[in-house]
Amino acid sequence: MLGLLVLRQSLLNGVAIAAAATVAMTALASLTLLPALLGFTGTRLSRASRLNTFLGGKVFPARSGPKNNTHAAERWAGVVQRHPVLAAALSAAFILILAAPALAIKLSMPDESAQARGTMGYASYATMARGFGPGFDAPLIVVAKGHGPQNDALHGAIERTPGIAAVTPPVVSRDGQATMLVAYPTTGEQDAATDALVNRLDATVLPKSAYLTGPNAGNVAFANLMGSRLPALIGVVVALSMALLLVVFRSVVIAVKAAVMNLLSVCAAYGVLVAVTQWGWLGHALGFPETMPVTTWVPVFLFVILFGLSMDYEVFLLSRIREEYDRLGDNGLAVGRGLAATARVISAAAAIMVVVFLKANWWLPSWLDRLLPAGPDAGRAGSGSGSEPASAPAEVH
Repeated sequence: MLGLLVLRQSLLNGVAIAAAATVAMTALASLTLLPALLGFTGTRLSRASRLNTFLGGKVFPARSGPKNNTHAAERWAGVVQRHPVLAAALSAAFILILAAPALAIKLSMPDESAQARGTMGYASYATMARGFGPGFDAPLIVVAKGHGPQNDALHGAIERTPGIAAVTPPVVSRDGQATMLVAYPTTGEQDAATDALVNRLDATVLPKSAYLTGPNAGNVAFANLMGSRLPALIGVVVALSMALLLVVFRSVVIAVKAAVMNLLSVCAAYGVLVAVTQWGWLGHALGFPETMPVTTWVPVFLFVILFGLSMDYEVFLLSRIREEYDRLGDNGLAVGRGLAATARVISAAAAIMVVVFLKANWWLPSWLDRLLPAGPDAGRAGSGSGSEPASAPAEVH
């Protein structure tokens, strides 16, 4: 999370420091309070061991003889070790196929065009688009210093730029120190052509005395910033994690392999995200009513969270493998037994996270809705359905 400091954004800096402080407190408690509590229990921990066995848990004793009654995960590790090239090729191909859609990622902030058809938000967007063009909802505000013929020339230059539908007449401030124009693109806010137009205006059309602003231009600038600084964030986090793994396991191969594997898993997550949100694959089943670009800040947080989680379990697995290797001196046995000892814990943790993130927060059966007293959502067209209010005050622009 502290890698977010590389982006040099005050809002993200606060999130990074707050999250890191929370994790630090958890680590401090695990290093102080937990050992103290375990010290109080003494030999009574053996009762917990018997309870664990009663509940179906298994203890994997240290084995040095022939492999008998081996764990399924250990047997699977043996199969992979006997066919390493085939296993590596198939797994790498599968991950790369999942990651391929990430090459088409488009970053933007969602607007009303991404809302479900039939909602008031989308209806208002569609009405404005039909009446004034798709770019009416994505105005570009240009502010220039002073007033005079130079701003008239600026008006003409913006109006002649391909992709501009119309430009309002210049409006001069009361003190004459600034002039404002509003340009409307021919394309909507979520269209890639609008992003290209914003970048073209900022780079080649506007003089140094003029500034491009407004929500649409701000979103494009923020997306450009995230896209340009994300590689630096990835590089810093990966380099620090490799250095940590090198110190802990004293192996260059393990450090590099762990970093590459975690990067591949994050890229696969990016690819699935693009396929669901931008391409609409299984979008309705996963709660995305319409296709939309990836929200600008999502890839950044997705990277730091997923990389942290994957590195967490990577260290957990490799630590157990290293313990077996130090004891046995056999790499093949160490990998198999380390995987067997940690497979259930890692798989259970992954299953818990999947279940938690798939829960429907606002689902309510219709029969239960009829039995419950009317609540704050009583004025909605359907409780829990995500529909818009039946009526809403009009905004004044």
